[in-house]
Amino acid sequence: MSSVLDNLKARGFIAQTSDEKLGEYLARGPATIYVGFDPTASSLHLGHLVPIMALAHLQHAGHRTLVVVGGATGMIGDPSGQSEERNLLTTDQIAENIAGVRQQLASFLDFDGDNAAVMLDNNEWIGPMSFIDWLRDVGKFFTINYMVAKESIKNRMGSEQGISFTEFSYMTMQAYDFLHLHDAHGCTVQAGGDDQWGNITAGIELIRKVRNAKAYGMTFPLLMTAGGQKFGKTAGNAVWLAADRTSPYHFYQYWVRTDDADVERFLKLFTFLELDEIERIMGEHNAAPHDRAAQKALAEQTTRIVHGQDGLAKAVRASEALFGGDLAEFTAAELQEIFADVPSSHLDPSRIDEGLKVVDLLVETGLVGSKGEARRKIVQGGAYVNNERVADPEAQVGAGQVLGASIIVLRLGKKQYHLVQMT
Repeated sequence: MSSVLDNLKARGFIAQTSDEKLGEYLARGPATIYVGFDPTASSLHLGHLVPIMALAHLQHAGHRTLVVVGGATGMIGDPSGQSEERNLLTTDQIAENIAGVRQQLASFLDFDGDNAAVMLDNNEWIGPMSFIDWLRDVGKFFTINYMVAKESIKNRMGSEQGISFTEFSYMTMQAYDFLHLHDAHGCTVQAGGDDQWGNITAGIELIRKVRNAKAYGMTFPLLMTAGGQKFGKTAGNAVWLAADRTSPYHFYQYWVRTDDADVERFLKLFTFLELDEIERIMGEHNAAPHDRAAQKALAEQTTRIVHGQDGLAKAVRASEALFGGDLAEFTAAELQEIFADVPSSHLDPSRIDEGLKVVDLLVETGLVGSKGEARRKIVQGGAYVNNERVADPEAQVGAGQVLGASIIVLRLGKKQYHLVQMT
C-alpha cells in the first residue's frame, strides 16, 4: 500500500495532485477513492482506460474504489474540454448507457469479494432534490467569482458559443457528488482526467466548507500519441470497448499499430505487467524493432483484459489471416472486416457456375495486367485463392471456394490482396 502512488507515478498515471501529502495519506491505510463516468454512450472507449486502469491499481493495492455512473450529470453534460454544448440525453438513453458501462467495468474492477468495488448512480441522490433544495443546500456555497475563474468555464465563456446556465451548473453537481460520497461512503479522494481538475477541486472546497474536513484529488493525463493524434482515435472514430462497436480484431490491431515512440508508455498504462517485465519486453523490442514484440505484447494484454481469452484468440486468428492463415472458419462479415482496407470488386455467382478460370479473375480484378502475367504468377507459385496456392494455370474457381457463401479472397505474393464479393 505504501508504494501505490509511487507506482502510479512510475507508470505515468499522475498529472496533478491537490496535496503533496497525498502519498503519505494513502500509505496510512485503505482510503475510499472515486472516479465518475458520465454515460454519454452505451460503451466506454479507449479514452476512459487511463482512469479505469488507475482505479484497478488502487483496488489491487487495497483501497476501496467507487465508480459513479452519472445518471444525473449525464443529463446535463460536462463543459470541461468541450468547445460546444453536448446534446442532452433522455432518461431511457441514460439507463441503456449505464447498463453497457456497468458490464464493461467488470473486466477491470472486482465487484465481488472482501474489497469489492461499488458502482453508484448519482441520480439516486441528485434526482429527488428540488430546484429550491439545490439552491439552498448546494448553490449557496459557490460564488460566481469562484466558478468563472475555473479554466473550463473561462474557455467556454470566451468562445463564440458561450456556455449555457445548464452546463455552467455542472461543476456544482460534481462537487456535490464528492460531498455525498464523503458523507455516505467515507470517500476522501476523487480522481479523473486532467480536464476534471476544476470540478475535483470544487468538490474538495465544498467538503472543506460544509464539513470542515480534508479531501484530496488527483488527475490523470489526457493522452496524445507521439504523432500528435488524440489517443484512442482511428480514422476519425473512437476505439470502443464494446465488441459490437469495435470488434476484437480492430481493437487488437489498434494496439499492434502503436508507434515505437508510444509503446513503452502504453504498456505501463494499459497492462498489469510489472515494470521489470515491461523493461524486459522493451529490451527485446529494441534489439529487433521490426519484430514488434512490444506492440504484440501490448495488443495481447489489452485485448485479453477487455474481450477475454476467446476474444483475443479470435483477434489473433483474424490478424494471421492477413499473413496467409486459414480463412475457412470466418464468416463473410468477418472477412469483410479483416480485409476492409484492401481493394474489392463484385462478381455475379453465375460466372462460377459457367466455369471461371483463376487467370481470368486475376485479370478482371486488376491484380495483373494480362492473362500471360497471371499464368506466370501461378507457375512461379505466387497466386493464391483464399490463401491456398494455385498450382495449375488452367484452374477454375469452384463453388466450394466461396467463403461464407459470398466471399473469395485473392492474393499475389505475400501482401497484395483483393476481395471478391458475390452479388
